[in-house]
Parts: sequence; C-alpha cells; structure tokens
Amino acid sequence: MVIESDLSCSGLVRRFAGHAAVDHISLDVPAGTFFSILGPSGCGKTTLLRLLAGFDRPDEGDIFIRGQRMNDVAPNKRPVNMVFQHLALFPTMTVGDNIGYGLKRKKVPAAERRRRIARVLEQVGLPGLENRNPQDLSGGQRQRVALARCLVLEPTLLLLDEPLGALDLKLREQMKIELKHLQKAFGTTFVYITHDQSEAMVMSDQVAVMRNGRFDQVAPPEVLYREPATPFVAGFVGDNNRLAGKVVSVADGLASLRLEDGSVVHGRLASEGLGPGALAELYIRPESLVFTGADSPAGFSSLNARVRATLFDGANSRVEAEHLGQPIFARLPQDGSAPGLVPDAHLPLAWDPALACVFGVGSL
Repeated sequence: MVIESDLSCSGLVRRFAGHAAVDHISLDVPAGTFFSILGPSGCGKTTLLRLLAGFDRPDEGDIFIRGQRMNDVAPNKRPVNMVFQHLALFPTMTVGDNIGYGLKRKKVPAAERRRRIARVLEQVGLPGLENRNPQDLSGGQRQRVALARCLVLEPTLLLLDEPLGALDLKLREQMKIELKHLQKAFGTTFVYITHDQSEAMVMSDQVAVMRNGRFDQVAPPEVLYREPATPFVAGFVGDNNRLAGKVVSVADGLASLRLEDGSVVHGRLASEGLGPGALAELYIRPESLVFTGADSPAGFSSLNARVRATLFDGANSRVEAEHLGQPIFARLPQDGSAPGLVPDAHLPLAWDPALACVFGVGSL
C-alpha cells in the first residue's frame, strides 16, 4: 500500500554569508506522522522549519506539501500552522477568541466559528473554557489552547518549534504524552523541532537527527537508539560509554578491538570499510552492561573494572567504575542482582557484543 506523503523535500539548501545552515536536506513525511527533527543548538533545525513554514526561501531545492510545490507560496497561503515556544496567545482575548482568530480572518461565519471552537476545546480536553482569559489558565492549559488555535484550522502540517521549552520539568513530562495522544486523535501530521532527545524519543514515529545542516540518520526512535548510524547519533541519543582501541579482526558483522592494556573487546561493526589496524571506538549503553563473577555469560565480551561508587538513581542504581582510569558507568535495576558493588572492588564488566557499536575514529 502506497502511503501519501504530506511533506516532501528534495535537496534543500539555505546559506547565510556563504555558510549552509541547511545543507542538501531531503525528507519524506507520510500523512499522519509525528516527525521530529532532533539536534543541538545551531544545527539548522529552526532554519529548516522556517523554510517549511514559508518565512524564508531555500537557495536550492524544493518543498512539496501533498504534491504541490510550495517554494513560491506565501506563509498564509500554505496549508501549514505553527506553534511557537512562547505560544504567542493574545492576552486581551478570551480563549475562544484566541482559538477563533484564524477562522475569523478566513471570514468563517460566527455560528460556524462557535461550533468549531467548542468542538476543538472538547478534543483538547478544555470544554467550556472559551470565555476564560489565557492568564487564568495553567501552563499546560495554555499549551493546549495554542494547539487548539492551530488545529481548528485543520492544517495539513502542524509545525512545532520547541513548544515545551518554557514549561517546568513535571509539566513537560505530562505534555509529551498529551501531545502524542492529540496528534493521533486529530491525525494531523506534526513536524516537531527539539534539542531534547527524550521529547523526540517518546513522541515520534520518525526522528531525523540533524548536525551541521544535514541529517545524520532518519529512523524510528528504537532504531536510532539500538542501531545508530554514526558516532554523533550514538553519542547524542541516550547515554553511551566509549572505549578506544585498534581493530584486531572483523568477522560475521562483529569487530574485535584491542584496548591499551591488551584487553580484546567485541561489538557490532557499524562503520563500513573498517579493517585490522584501524583506530576505532566501541560504544556501549550503560543498561547493556552487567557486573559478573569470575565467568562472563557465554558469548559476552568483558573487561576488568574498578568500582568507584554506587549511586541511587530512582528505579535503577548508577554504578560508576573505571577502566585504565577512564570513567565507565552501568545502569542496573534495583533488584540486588549485582552483589559486591562496593568502592574499589575489581569486577568483570560484561556485555552482549550485539548491543555494542564499533565506529572507526573519524567516521561521519
């Protein structure tokens, strides 16, 4: 079955003073998708969003929304709406007037406006609040009003520019779940900009990890986490330990590295063209590490580590250790399954090689 794309971009470039803030970006977003663009500050996320919204024009490439080229279409003529970080609600208008502002500008009759405002307030969980002032609402309620103001216009795309950034931590956690539920309920395609990996991982169907104006990887969240395509993705998405060494051998999709002390460790080969003698780094997630007795599980890779401290971390214990003076940490469940984790204890630290990634030093 062919899924219609709500958004397609091909070879987008936007330069400022000779620097490509967006550098040959191509993407395809199926209808009804929650698509996030994740990356550090300055990577080009907001510039890309401005191109999609029509606030800026690309130097090269094309933007299509439902098959129609948008490069020369004004922002107010695109089937797109946008939610900003600071919401931009009108403080002197009621909730209903805020939500109905766009409908009024489109000359939708008053009776139809009232009907659509009441319906969208019901859908976002704020029924009966149309006569309230935004200042009288909680932060989460104002967030939903801002969403309702956009969704009432039934856009093809809803662009969200770090909309949770101004909320406190607890409210952000709550709104992540609510945003995902709302997106599924409305069926609107969301394109969400964030530097917060937890937001992207929790809410998204697909995530594009952006760096220096380009996408390093576009994939579902679980693929980004388990099978990062580059060292940058491995380091930016979730926590990782890194062990540097030299490749000894490559076979059956696994690479063996010799560390500085002569230890040989193993992980999944993640860089093409990596062979014996190459400098490489092994990335391993802290929750993939286990402290074992004298014998590691069959097929596991291991090295000796010195325990520095065990810290309570909610549902887990964070075990700080070191190997050759290099910090390394594990995340273990609070079930007492790893006795002997006391400061200065020397214990084997093991992992399944399939859960580790080996990248060549200098890999993109």
